[in-house]
Amino acid sequence: MKVVVVGAGFSGLTAARHIAAAGHEVVVLDKGRSSGGRCATRRIGAAVVDHGAQFFTARSDEFTAQVQQWLSDGIAYEWCRGFGAGDGHPRYCGTNGMTTITKHLAQGLDVRCAQMVFNIERHGKSWRVRMDDGTHIDADQVVVTCPVPQTISLLVNTELGIPDAIRTIEYDKTIAALVVVEGVAVVPAPGGVQDGDSTFSFVADNLLKGVSPVRALTLHCNAAFSETHWWNDATVTHELVMSAARDWIGDATVVEHQPKRWRMATPRTTWPERCWSKDGIVLAGDAFGGPRIEGAVLSGFAAAQRVLDY
Repeated sequence: MKVVVVGAGFSGLTAARHIAAAGHEVVVLDKGRSSGGRCATRRIGAAVVDHGAQFFTARSDEFTAQVQQWLSDGIAYEWCRGFGAGDGHPRYCGTNGMTTITKHLAQGLDVRCAQMVFNIERHGKSWRVRMDDGTHIDADQVVVTCPVPQTISLLVNTELGIPDAIRTIEYDKTIAALVVVEGVAVVPAPGGVQDGDSTFSFVADNLLKGVSPVRALTLHCNAAFSETHWWNDATVTHELVMSAARDWIGDATVVEHQPKRWRMATPRTTWPERCWSKDGIVLAGDAFGGPRIEGAVLSGFAAAQRVLDY
């Protein structure tokens, strides 16, 4: 059996590994330059910056077992047990940034990056996955893990009867700033602040977090700010974000700063089951298992099982 997985984030890579482990041919396609999806790590000079997902938690027994394996493999570590007063619940990160884990998951798989999938349609008894460069791959089944609006656009020529509750899932946007500084910033140990002011939903000091050799801040604007300013001039918006960031930069000197935007950062609603499938098409991702890395991984597990049971 040949399976195409669209999306090389946590959900897609998890599904691909389990399907491949069962002895099937799997090709993973992703439009990005590297795997990871919304789990992203960037180098800015000497700085290492997580600019997508900042950490993950483990609440289910199934995902806890997976996290323990990652800890044993040395690709993840416990960052802290909450921010401010803390709540005693572990927060985990990738050892050298969050993409350490997705790079590990991609090892041994046929992952093809910079591949923009154009559409998915029936071709005889198979499914044909077309790329925007005119090439295609035929597969017995297809697992689609990208954000739901993108998934729906890929499947527009099919008649799968995808439920309206899935078709109408919307996402919050996130505007972010990545700021490399010299000196001591205002972010307290352990290096993260959640909902610290009216602009930012999360501020991270990647040096205190343990992923960067030099101080670099990741500042995620909250959903309200991001939605309000999304369509404004990007340069003006970044200047506004940097002005608000001063409260967290403090007396430190800004060495370099970059904007970052996530148009589909977090699903506002989720499908109650970990995946949805029909006729060899499986929909998965954090809109199915829950808007966290744990949910994405559990959705990947479920998608793989759905493929194997088909």
